[in-house]
Amino acid sequence: MEYIPQALSKVRANRPLVHNITNLVVMNATANALLAIVASPVMAQLEDMLKIASALVINIGTLDEHWIASVEKAVEIAGELEKPIVLDPVGAGATRLRTETALSLFDVGAVKVLRGNLSEVAALLGEHGKTWGVDSTVYEKDKAKNLATAAAKEFNTAVAVTGPVDYVSNGKETYAIYNGHELLGMVTGTGCMVTAIIGAFIAVEEPLKATVSALAIFGIAAEKASEETKYPGSFHIKLYDWLYRIDHNLIKEKAKVERIEP
Repeated sequence: MEYIPQALSKVRANRPLVHNITNLVVMNATANALLAIVASPVMAQLEDMLKIASALVINIGTLDEHWIASVEKAVEIAGELEKPIVLDPVGAGATRLRTETALSLFDVGAVKVLRGNLSEVAALLGEHGKTWGVDSTVYEKDKAKNLATAAAKEFNTAVAVTGPVDYVSNGKETYAIYNGHELLGMVTGTGCMVTAIIGAFIAVEEPLKATVSALAIFGIAAEKASEETKYPGSFHIKLYDWLYRIDHNLIKEKAKVERIEP
């Protein structure tokens, strides 16, 4: 996977400006993650910012009427300006508002990457007319893999279903990323952090490679952070450190990415 370290070099050389319309809980964490990877974050609901941004990241974690109207307008403008869009459907399936809001964005603009956990992506696909069983929110490798492929075909976008193993598909090619650590589940917002990082990579690489690269690099950083601490608070800090410190040699040594049959 030579393109993974190459993608990191492109991010660091270009320092893409990633416009984040995200939830209030993770705003600081996602901005710091982008800075650590040597990208440039802007955290705003100002559509005019899109004119100078390299990519748009939408995270639906905190919803209200103003937010929904603002994000729909931003997605529309990003589409007109041909800016790549990454969507994180936080909590889709938990409420109808969350699910319907996420789905509506596919109709407004061209989402290039959808990144969610199994239950979130399954909820979107279920509401879109595809049937998934009542146990579909229970993580299983085959289920996650098949869901990523099915959602990619349904929404015509790259899809990442993240979990103990991350699966990324564009409907034609599917990859499994085995990097990561269980401490990621002990810190609020790590999924949102990697979504923001995908935004930096999609500014310099096509959607499938951008998503695989971001997930592999984030997972490696988590593994290295866990070697230095066993506790969530210090792990959070070390995660930023390793996003900053990661280099080509470490990627080549540690990346565990496999192309699998869709």
